[in-house]
Amino acid sequence: MIAANNPSLRSWISVPEESDFPIQNLPFGVFTTSGSTARVGTRIGDTVIDLSILAASGQLEVAGFTAEDFSQEFLNPMMKKGKEATRRLRQALSDLFSTENQAAATNESIQKALFAVNDVNMCMPVQIGDYTDFYSSKEHATNVGIMFRDPANALLPNWLWIPVGYHGRSSSVIISGQDIHRPKGQIKPDDNEPPIFAASRQVDFELEMGFITYDGKSLGDSISTTEAEDFIFGMCLFNDWSARDIQKWEYVPLGPFLAKNFASSISCWIVTLDALQPFAVESPEQDPAVLSYLAFEGKKSYDIQLEVGLTPENATEKIISNSNFKYMYWNMSQQLAHHTVNGCNVRCGDLMGSGTISGSTPDSFGSMLELAWKGTKPLAMNDGTERRFIQDGDTVTMRGFCQNAEVRIGFGEVKAKILPAK
Repeated sequence: MIAANNPSLRSWISVPEESDFPIQNLPFGVFTTSGSTARVGTRIGDTVIDLSILAASGQLEVAGFTAEDFSQEFLNPMMKKGKEATRRLRQALSDLFSTENQAAATNESIQKALFAVNDVNMCMPVQIGDYTDFYSSKEHATNVGIMFRDPANALLPNWLWIPVGYHGRSSSVIISGQDIHRPKGQIKPDDNEPPIFAASRQVDFELEMGFITYDGKSLGDSISTTEAEDFIFGMCLFNDWSARDIQKWEYVPLGPFLAKNFASSISCWIVTLDALQPFAVESPEQDPAVLSYLAFEGKKSYDIQLEVGLTPENATEKIISNSNFKYMYWNMSQQLAHHTVNGCNVRCGDLMGSGTISGSTPDSFGSMLELAWKGTKPLAMNDGTERRFIQDGDTVTMRGFCQNAEVRIGFGEVKAKILPAK
């Protein structure tokens, strides 16, 4: 067991009940305070901890790191040190803030590094070089196939053989809390008429998880499923916004373009894969048997409970989906192995989206397209209105956490409001 995951650990920093951020989590993010520059932090309860102050005052001495690594606007320099180094860093933070270290609780240098979460501004945590989105939920792919193709042959012939993916646009990945404008493009409301240029009428969310990579191997080399988790830094919540009417018209023959690249939202804190290890579970059975380079051993999926809330303007939130990351047919190790099997090199800070996460029941579907079944089953909101897709003024909030009898590890939330088209 990773020592920092010990469920019996407690912190001398107060942790509210049902918090996503006990001492067993210790996620990483980037923040500012009034008049300050960005720097790296972690979080326990409702307290954000400034690693640059700790390191500069000699309270955080970890082999391979200097104070400069934490006085940065992104986590990339810290992640460049690799998995063993960031594991040592997380362990040092666990030791420093554990109740077994009461001397730290009264240390003035350490106290100066502590900020109330309401007094900080969270920033984009990672400088994302490349972004790849997968399509790895069998239930989601089946639902889409039923709606748009042949219900008897919902999955395309290659789907059960490869983790299907496409290269997305990293420049429009945004942080939770940043609102977005309704996208414009070509849509085809009438199949018998030419397309028109208009604002999308079918803006949708996609409930996803993302993972962030360390530096991979050199160009030409591949990462195996056995090695894959050594190249994954951590995970975040991910809302890969979609414009379904633009997508329907453009995606043949080359796939998503304007329908997907207008915005993708990620949560502020990156939860390390180490912290998630107690929640590793078996992946769904794969039939037919996968090709050898996609075969794996052990528990490669994670029991992450997910929910989506929709809040109309001037109304209360309605929880419209409850799902789980463990439903994913293709796991992260397989995704990374497939991504690199042709020699493609991944780099520190690359983002990989899981693809929409849907379960087998209607309340576990991961998009409005499925929840409202292509608009034929509108969802009732708390204010008496209905939704087939996302309307202007609506806020979508996603939350996720792992929980067992001993500890809860969470991701916080990722949220954004849809504003009118410019």
